[in-house]
Amino acid sequence: MTAKEHYDQHLADIYAWMVGDFDARQKEFQQFLAANNLSPQSTSIALDLGAGHGVQSVSLAKLGYTVKAIDFNQQLLSELIDNSQRLSVIGFNDDIRQVKEYADPKPELIACCGDTLTHLESLDDIRQLIIDCCESLIESGKLVLSFRDYSTPLTGDQRFIPVKSDDTKILTCCLDYEADRVRVTDLLQIKTENGWQQTVSSYYKVRVSPDDVAKILADFGLRVTFNEVVNRMTTIIAIKP
Repeated sequence: MTAKEHYDQHLADIYAWMVGDFDARQKEFQQFLAANNLSPQSTSIALDLGAGHGVQSVSLAKLGYTVKAIDFNQQLLSELIDNSQRLSVIGFNDDIRQVKEYADPKPELIACCGDTLTHLESLDDIRQLIIDCCESLIESGKLVLSFRDYSTPLTGDQRFIPVKSDDTKILTCCLDYEADRVRVTDLLQIKTENGWQQTVSSYYKVRVSPDDVAKILADFGLRVTFNEVVNRMTTIIAIKP
């Protein structure tokens, strides 16, 4: 199953529940942007790649950006529009690899957060996306990335990760590592009138390390100003020369 199919058929319905309190996550990301001097300075245009239900887009818009939010799942985009009412956010149901189609006029910031990078098909795909983002940005434009580091495989019982649970739902993730990708299996249990029912869906993510991404950025002349783990995600800010 592709990442898009997994979201369309399985994950989109529970995505907002899985992420948790929207206002809290949104304020947290907005504070991160402000703390790292990522407020608009020139064109005031930002692209949000893999926008989901709008945590990044709403944060960018509240800082003063006009945001083009791109995601391959229409259900999440509809939630994004609901979450960004009265803000300057436009949603586009498309593949983030089409980023250049949305870069006129050129943005001063592109965000690709929430492990979206690893949803691509290969490290070459990630490299090409970063190249396209760099070419799309204005001079001194900024690229904000966040992703999970799958470079060190989990083994045995460590492969089973409790994601979230409450009185009606339990989501557990199982990781199976291959040479250059990891198979992610989401096991969702939902309490119904007839007892607990389980659905299972699997898809692949790219095994990419922080060093891999830093090298790609350096190869194309971007200057990394921030490279730290934030909320268990490698988070990188890079500036186009």
